[in-house]
Order: sequence, then C-alpha cells, then structure tokens
Amino acid sequence: MRLQIFKIGGNVIDSPVVLNAFLDTFCSCRERKILVHGGGKLAGELAGELGVPVHMHQGRRITDAPTLRIAVMVYAGWINKSLVAALSARGCRAVGLSGADGCSVITRKRDPEPLDFGFVGDITQSSVDVLFTERLMEDGLVPVFSPITCDPSGQLLNTNADTIASALSMAFKTKYAVSLRYVFDKEGVCCPGSDEPLPLLSRAQYEKLCGEGVVTGGMIPKIENALKALSMGIEEVYIGKTCIQL
Repeated sequence: MRLQIFKIGGNVIDSPVVLNAFLDTFCSCRERKILVHGGGKLAGELAGELGVPVHMHQGRRITDAPTLRIAVMVYAGWINKSLVAALSARGCRAVGLSGADGCSVITRKRDPEPLDFGFVGDITQSSVDVLFTERLMEDGLVPVFSPITCDPSGQLLNTNADTIASALSMAFKTKYAVSLRYVFDKEGVCCPGSDEPLPLLSRAQYEKLCGEGVVTGGMIPKIENALKALSMGIEEVYIGKTCIQL
C-alpha cells in the first residue's frame, strides 16, 4: 500500500490561488495521505503587531518564549484549522494535529550550542507514534500536522515542518511504500536565470549549487531532509517537480 506525504509552506499558504489549487490536487489523491504544513507571513505579521522581533538563521526561525506563543496560536491554531476546514469543504475528512496531540511527534529541545535557537524541537529516531496516526487513517481521517511538537516534559516546541514531513516518511516506510512531496509556489529547483525546474537533483549537484550561493535559505532544510529520507530508504522524494536523488 502507498502513502503520500505532502508538505506545504508559507509560500503556498499565503497565496489563496496556489493554496486552493493544491488542496484540489490533494483531495484528488485516493491513496492514504498525510499533510504537513509550515507557517507563513501571519506569524511574522502578528509578531510585528505585538512588537516581538523575528530572527531567522538559514531559513529556520529562532524561537524565544514570546515567539513560541505566537507560533502555537498561528500554526497549531488558525492555519491548521483553516486547512482542516478547507479540506472538509472539499469532502475530505481531515483532523488537525500538533505533535503534542496523542504524543504523535515527541521532540527534544535543540542544544543551545553552537547557536541557541530557543524553543525549537529536534526529532529523534523514536519521535513518531506510527500506531496513533495509522489508526486515524484506518478510520478514514486525513492527518494534518502543524509544526508544533512537545518534549517528554510537556514543553511545547516549534519544529521545522520539512523535518516533520521527513520524519513521518521514515517512520512509515516499514508499513507503506512512501512518497514524500515538498510543495511550494515554484515548479521545482531551478538553476540561475531559468524558470524551468531541474528534472533531477543529486547530492553532488546540490552541494555544488550551495557552494555557488544558488541554493539558500529555506531551500536548504528542504533538500537536506529530502536527501536524509532517501538515505533511509524512502522510495521517492520530490521538491516541486524536481526528483531528488542520492
């Protein structure tokens, strides 16, 4: 049996046209599926209104206590439930989750060395409760994961959604033929001066493009997680239309 895991980020969430097109495509998938979503501009906008500074490092958000509260409200609240409602309107029975729900994704607070990311969660090998999520799918529900998790002590943590998608794919690989798809507002990974996506991207090509400053920001964790998933035995990983290969 095949399991399709889709991850969308802020560039999809922030565009009603792109988001609606994606949700239509997602609902047309008749195989078992999971949706993982990131944030978007709303968290930053709310932080600005509240006077909370936003700090990023290589596409990853540094999360202090005020930022964590905003992240939980926006990611696990407004965005997550808006997606669930939009799927429901299309006849797709979805259930919105954070990693804290059912202890479905338990993480650990990132080590403050060499850079303190604050309340950011890292996923370990045993982070994902496969049985919990599988039971939801067996009941005909589509899990929709926000990028909020918690550690064993109950501390909520902001966790990179690309990493959650990759971890879910690796956790389910023994039960399903897993396909992992990172969806964003571009056609795929493109070379400089071209809008045409690369059909294939290998690790060697990725490292070369990184060295040339072509691949930067949020694309780095996407490709890193894609390569990690492939190295752990995931059948196929796409970033847009670009097939990632080892």
